[in-house]
Amino acid sequence: MSETDIAVWDPDPETVADSNLVSAMGDCGLIDYETFHRWTIEDRAGFWNYVIRRLGILFVEPPVQILGSSEDVESPEWLAGSRLNIVESCFSAKPESTAVVYSTDKGLHRLTYGDLRTRVLRAAASYRAFGIESGDRIAISMPMTVESVIAYLATIWIGAVVVSIADSFTPDEIRMRLEIAQCYVIVTQDEVHRDGKDLPMYSKVIQAGAERAIVVDTGAGLNLRSEDIRWDDFLITGGDDSPAYGPPEKMTNILFSSGTTGTPKAIAWNQLSPIKAAMDGHFHQDIHPRDVVAWPTNIGWMMGPWLIYAPLISGASLALYHDTPNACGFGRFIEQAGVTILGVIPSLVATWRASGVMENYDWSAIRLFSSTGEASNPTDMSYLMNLAGGKPVIEYCGGTELSGSYITGTVLHRSIPSQFSTSTLGMDLLVLDDEYRPTRSGEVFLVPPSIGLSEALLNGDHHDVYYEGVATIDGVKLRRHGDHMEELGNGYYRAHGRVDDTMNIGGIKVSSAEIERVVETVPGVAQTAAVAVEPSGGGPSRVVIFVVESPGFAFDIAEGRVEIQAAINVMLNPLFKIHDVVLLDDLPRTATNKVMRRVLRDRYTLFST
Repeated sequence: MSETDIAVWDPDPETVADSNLVSAMGDCGLIDYETFHRWTIEDRAGFWNYVIRRLGILFVEPPVQILGSSEDVESPEWLAGSRLNIVESCFSAKPESTAVVYSTDKGLHRLTYGDLRTRVLRAAASYRAFGIESGDRIAISMPMTVESVIAYLATIWIGAVVVSIADSFTPDEIRMRLEIAQCYVIVTQDEVHRDGKDLPMYSKVIQAGAERAIVVDTGAGLNLRSEDIRWDDFLITGGDDSPAYGPPEKMTNILFSSGTTGTPKAIAWNQLSPIKAAMDGHFHQDIHPRDVVAWPTNIGWMMGPWLIYAPLISGASLALYHDTPNACGFGRFIEQAGVTILGVIPSLVATWRASGVMENYDWSAIRLFSSTGEASNPTDMSYLMNLAGGKPVIEYCGGTELSGSYITGTVLHRSIPSQFSTSTLGMDLLVLDDEYRPTRSGEVFLVPPSIGLSEALLNGDHHDVYYEGVATIDGVKLRRHGDHMEELGNGYYRAHGRVDDTMNIGGIKVSSAEIERVVETVPGVAQTAAVAVEPSGGGPSRVVIFVVESPGFAFDIAEGRVEIQAAINVMLNPLFKIHDVVLLDDLPRTATNKVMRRVLRDRYTLFST
């Protein structure tokens, strides 16, 4: 494909007529998307009431009011008077319908909704027999397997709280998250098998100081500590498998998203969060009960829980692949599982394009892609569209603290690679400059309230992070988000990464401070600054490390780069790859001694193009 050969997709009549959006517009008596979208913002209570009814959200006690009349947009009262267990809404499909398609070393397997419910309830009863009660916190750190899905849903079924931890983290990173969440039980597995390698998992959990572990046995034959138990031995027959009901604001999940201090933000999801995720999937990814949805992700990142809730609440199937998605096995799995909606991160697509590894598979069943996690490259997205014969890509940008997206696309809009066509239903945004004036290219601010917006941090002041110092415009208190977005002349938007000191690397959010803390341990590094630089042609951000050498030390850039990468692999995350290392005499700083990373980023971009 030529660098100038950028594909587009125009909605066809069959797709439009069959879409969930057109069905909803008909229900509401609205004739076009723009009018429908405006209604979802102007009548938020009416919109979310419709969403709850359309998705079939189950309540043991229904709400007496959808949205309270309080002017406090930071803590709005949603679904007042209601009680529910959101997991019940994941089992509304026919019991014989396929809930999960998953792969193992032995081939492809399918799990019906009836089977999934039975296994979730068995795990729930086992948790209770194990001494876990409502409100307790259970960490899950393992790949996105059928066992992790069952453990996740069973935790919430009994009223406990999932602590999501990515399996790629080092023991120190796992320890930090266990301590923040005050968690003493973790569900994990013995080893992780990727690219023909057996990678330690259980041993990392032990090094992280987990008090008790429930361990899925993949055949590694490891000996467990006396206080730990294998998954198969943990599961009991019988016992109390009744659901625990609670108010909508009951916490269900603790997820981590890096801020700019080096300590990850512990973001609390509650029973409203899955409703937002499912709404996004139902309308923006257009998930139907017949769909099979795959998205290479992990329970430690927002898209892991999203991938559980969005398909199941819509009665569709989720597809789980057991190995890395950058090799031929994944392409074969997508074909054999009959995946119809495939989610990606842009850097994964760039890998596919460079290797050509996915070009030999029949992906004709795919009807749309969705891309999230980082800014994408138009050429890569065009390549992706053509892997399935010219299917659209729904760009999807949001965050853990939103339970989904704030800007995205639909099957009613032309799909233009790396461009967003609409803010998410039920949510509005403004692009503002440093003086809070509207601009075509600037920082994104959200217009609350919306179901799914976070209201609490376990280890920080939620108001300070998202609202402190933010302007009120037309009587509305705005919410800080921090993305840099450009409004294009065609009414679409393009993402340009973060405006603060947080970056996305391979779809994983990490702060400059976290990387710098590791780089400073490398011999010869006196000062350092890490920035994310956007390639001139667009696409995933690249990490550039600026180094000021220690006095009397001759810092060799080639050797130093190897040492820095090795330190990051061991102390932070081996998925974080360095693009360049630059040696400086000093770092530019403000009058208050803060490193001016934007200046470094601008200088590097100027001199490298």
